[in-house]
Amino acid sequence: MSVNDVISKTIKDNNVVIYMKGTPVFPQCGFSSTVVQIFDYLGVKYESVNVLENAEIRQGIKDYNNWPTIPQIFIKGEFIGGCDIVKDMFETGEMRQFLDSNGIETEAQN
Repeated sequence: MSVNDVISKTIKDNNVVIYMKGTPVFPQCGFSSTVVQIFDYLGVKYESVNVLENAEIRQGIKDYNNWPTIPQIFIKGEFIGGCDIVKDMFETGEMRQFLDSNGIETEAQN
């Protein structure tokens, strides 16, 4: 299976995927940490992929989207963007609406 196939399968098999540096328990960059905090606050279940564990995945995800930075967030197979986009969507309430419209449960209180 190619790196591209592995990435495609992960994105297809999970409603929300965060390609990040580190893990949700121990993020290894501020941007990854911010994204994890947002999704944890919203109570969203997500799959995370630590790009620091595999150089092929780290480069592969950048090539997959032609997007140079990590983290990268996918919801229902759609590339959403990185930390800035997710943060802006969260702050305006658009992220919760987007998740709701895609049938993804959130558990946070308003």
